[in-house]
Amino acid sequence: MRKKIRLLVLVLLIDAAFMQGVVWATEFIAPKPKDKCPVCGMFVAKYQKWVAEIVFKDGSYEVFDGCKDMFKYYFNMAKYTKKKSRDDIAEIYVTEYYTLKIHKASEVFFIVGSDVLGPMGHELIPVKGEDEVKIFQIGHGGDKVFRFGEIRLTDIPK
Repeated sequence: MRKKIRLLVLVLLIDAAFMQGVVWATEFIAPKPKDKCPVCGMFVAKYQKWVAEIVFKDGSYEVFDGCKDMFKYYFNMAKYTKKKSRDDIAEIYVTEYYTLKIHKASEVFFIVGSDVLGPMGHELIPVKGEDEVKIFQIGHGGDKVFRFGEIRLTDIPK
């Protein structure tokens, strides 16, 4: 009888681990040489200074050659994948302009309208910290500054 109870408990624990909502991976995953941007098709690993990434709850991910394409994907996921939605996203990462370190998209400011060009032209430039935003705008301009949740599809450079 005890063996049956232990087996039942083990089965329930395993089943609970596979329930919807369990997050398996939330850490940044470095792009591999063959990883392509789902928006433009460029090989992302060539553009380490511009990498943005969406990590999904199931451990899969999409990498982008800049924040611009990441936002295009984010705002129109149905165009790029039928298998995922925003509810499946565990975390979004971007490469900070000055330090080239990976940060959660929620931790940085995004500057639009500067003279800095990324691999696909005009970009949303991720900068961490209000002082850094001011320094960036002095050196490179920038019409607007946003937090992640403030950006709309119409704010993304063409």
